[in-house]
Amino acid sequence: MTEILMPKATAVWLVDNTSLTFDQIAGFCGLHPLEVKGIADGDVAVGVRGADPISNGQLTREEIEKAEANSDYQMTVVKPKYADLHSPSKRRGPRYTPLSRRQNRPDAIAWLVRNHPELSDAQISKLIGTTKTTIGAVRDRTHWNSANIKPTDPVSLGLCTQIDLDEQVKKASARRRKLEEENPEMLADTLKAQEDLHAEQEDEFKSNDDIDLETLFGGSKD
Repeated sequence: MTEILMPKATAVWLVDNTSLTFDQIAGFCGLHPLEVKGIADGDVAVGVRGADPISNGQLTREEIEKAEANSDYQMTVVKPKYADLHSPSKRRGPRYTPLSRRQNRPDAIAWLVRNHPELSDAQISKLIGTTKTTIGAVRDRTHWNSANIKPTDPVSLGLCTQIDLDEQVKKASARRRKLEEENPEMLADTLKAQEDLHAEQEDEFKSNDDIDLETLFGGSKD
């Protein structure tokens, strides 16, 4: 239900000027029935001046009369005339990303794969406007620029908003819980850091240095 302005002040007015039940007033104002009873007894909202919900356009006299005639009836808030103008419109179609920011997509993908493994490729694609092929290449480290990819928050890169990211993470929360239960090691670090890869390469080179010519060609030291 739409929240009303000054709920306690409105409850004070309804207690003083109507025969509504405590439950009806509490339901309309978003308060607890005991709190409304406290207002009626003078223990709560002492000194608060009542706010007329009819004059401020939040309630009609007809709604009050319906509720007074039926104790089970719950009043509804009058919808503001221009409420639809304040609601954000849903975006349709693929997200457009400026050319100057498209080169940062692999960095954003790497960050999302590492920090939010519960997100599906479809969600990542929708979030930052990329393709599943690119996402797969970053996941598998077969991307042509893998050596230079640095995981970076897509919000800081301007590829999506924090609201959009939170929305997708919330949708995937059930998938994350399943991942934690079945594969807890996946959440430690889904995508290895560049430093770890360099360290592995250095270890491999060091191990190769230990191979002498005799081992390599099968010759004798004599």
